[in-house]
Amino acid sequence: MDARDHDDAVFAEPDTDPGNEGGWTVVVAIADVAHYVTPGSALDREARKRGNSVYFPDRVVPMLPERISNELCSLKEGVPRPCLAVRMIFDKNGHKKSHRFFRALMRSAASLSYEQAQAAIDGRTDEATGPLLDTVLRPLWGAYGSLDKARKARGPLELDLPERKILLDDEGRVRAIATPPRLDAHRLIEEFMIQANVAAAEALETKRSPLVYRIHDAPSKEKLVRSASSWRRST
Repeated sequence: MDARDHDDAVFAEPDTDPGNEGGWTVVVAIADVAHYVTPGSALDREARKRGNSVYFPDRVVPMLPERISNELCSLKEGVPRPCLAVRMIFDKNGHKKSHRFFRALMRSAASLSYEQAQAAIDGRTDEATGPLLDTVLRPLWGAYGSLDKARKARGPLELDLPERKILLDDEGRVRAIATPPRLDAHRLIEEFMIQANVAAAEALETKRSPLVYRIHDAPSKEKLVRSASSWRRST
């Protein structure tokens, strides 16, 4: 995986509720930074100065000390880590029936790259993915299939834009810009994270808690004209 930090994890299994035949249980977990960074502490004050981690083509400058970002709050394979998780129940058509947030201690079964996971689903397992194919990977893809069905029924705007990856030489200069392939493994993680964010927003709104939404402004007329021209050229 190209990710420089491993702070989230996913899990899925068929729902055992007889009243939800064909449904799925999906768990999305994220490293519990609040376990170490308490409000008003020196770490909290320093993190507020930075605001967020900064990502460069070849490295990342973390918002928090590296010992926390890359070690204590990294969901390393086989190592118990504090996490905040949401357990979501979906029916066979991908509609969410319920969700529940909880704090837990988790141990990651494996840290796989997108390419590894996709290759295993496509029939090319390796030493890491072989033992996990039936118990971990196929349930994840089964749950994603249901969620993708619901997504297509909603008819959202599809912006499946290619990622650009900057490749550097030994001197740190740009030697190429590559376009990695878009895999179902990428879409799976994105959809699970979207569902977790929706559940978080619903939970906070239910509690009438203040929260911030990212709202994209309407495009300018110039952008609309350029987009229309590009669409006509492509068709």
